Amino acid sequence: MNTYAHMKGIPDNTLFPSIEIQKKEGEILTLKIAGRLDSYTTGRAWSKALSALESSSPRQLVVDASQVNYCDGSGIALFIKLRELQEKAGGRFEVKSLASEFQQLLDLFPAQEFKETSAEKPKDIALPEEVGVATVNIWQEIRANISFIGEAVVALFRALLNPGKIRWKDVFLTSEKIGVNALSIIALVNFLVGLVIAFQSAIPLKKYGGEIFVADLLVLAVFRELGPLMTAIVVNGRSGSAFAAEIGTMKVNEEIDALNTMGLDPVRFLVVPKLIAAIFMIPILTVFGDLFGILGGGVVMLALGFPPVAYVNEMVLAASYVDLLQGLFKSLFFAAIIAGVGCLEGLRTKTGAAAVGDSATSAVVSGIVLIIFVDGIFGVLFYYLGI
Repeated sequence: MNTYAHMKGIPDNTLFPSIEIQKKEGEILTLKIAGRLDSYTTGRAWSKALSALESSSPRQLVVDASQVNYCDGSGIALFIKLRELQEKAGGRFEVKSLASEFQQLLDLFPAQEFKETSAEKPKDIALPEEVGVATVNIWQEIRANISFIGEAVVALFRALLNPGKIRWKDVFLTSEKIGVNALSIIALVNFLVGLVIAFQSAIPLKKYGGEIFVADLLVLAVFRELGPLMTAIVVNGRSGSAFAAEIGTMKVNEEIDALNTMGLDPVRFLVVPKLIAAIFMIPILTVFGDLFGILGGGVVMLALGFPPVAYVNEMVLAASYVDLLQGLFKSLFFAAIIAGVGCLEGLRTKTGAAAVGDSATSAVVSGIVLIIFVDGIFGVLFYYLGI
C-alpha cells in the first residue's frame, strides 16, 4: 500500500483522481473528474487536464466535479488554472455539481481577481517637460526635507523646555537599543580598523625606522576621523534602518493616521524620543569606539616590540583633548542625521508589501552619504579654522 494512503487510511486504488475526457458537438469539452483532489494527488490530474484543454481549445469547458469526494486548496487551484486558461483563450468555463463545501471554497477566488491587467503604455514626454518634472520633484524633495528638519528642531526645543512631556520611557528604551546593544559590534569594528590602520602604517614607516610614529598617526586618525565615522556608520546600519522600519510599519498599518486623528503630532510623539536618545548615546559610543581603535593599534605596537608605556607616552605627546572633542562634536551631528533620516524615511513610507524594506534601505544609504558629506565639510572647516 502507498505510504500516503496508509497514513490517511484510504484504499490505494481510490487515492488518485481519474479524469474522463468528453468532447461534444459545438466544441464543448467536458472533464469528468472523480476521486480525491489534495496536495498529494492533484499533480496527476493537473497535467492531464491542462493537456486536454490545450489540445482541444474548446469554446466551452465544463468540469463535472460530481464525483470529487475531497478537494482542498490544491484542487481549487486546478479549477482556477483551468478557468484562467479558458478565459484567456476567450472561451466559457463552468464547474458542475461540485459539493457545496468545496464550492464555497472555490467562490472565495472570483475570476476578476486573477485577470491580468494590461500594462499602461508610457506616454511620450518631451525633453524640456522631462527636465521640468525632474526639477519639480527635486524641489519638492528639498522642501519636504527642510520642512521635516524645521518640525523636528521646533519639537525638540519644545520638548527640552518641557521635559515632563518627553516620553522618557521610549528615550531609555531607544538608548538601550542604540547604545548597549551595539557595544560589541562597535568595539569589534573599531578594534579591527585600528589594528589594520596601524599595521598598514607600520610597513612604510619601518623603512625609515619610524615605527613609533604609528602611535601618532593612529591616535590622530582615530580621534578625528575613524572613531566618530565608523561608529556612526555602524549605528546608522543598525538603528537608522530600524527607525525607518518601525515608523514605516506604523505608517502602513495606518497608526500614524490614528495619531494625527487623536491630535498627537507624530514628530513630537515618535521622532523626538529617538533624536534625544541618539544625541545622548552616539558620543558615548564614539568614546568607546576610540578606546577600542587605540587598543587595536596597541596590539600592532606590541607585536613590533614597543612596550605599552612607550605607546601611551607617544599618543599623549601627539594628541590633545581638542582632537578628541573634534570627533565628539561631529558625532552630535551624525546622531541627528541617523535619527532624522531614519524617522523621515519611515514617515514617507508608501503602501505595498515592499514599502517598509524600501524605506529601511533608503534610510541606510541616505544616512551614510550624509554622514560622509558632513564629515567632509567639518574636515575643511577645521582645516581653515586651524583646529
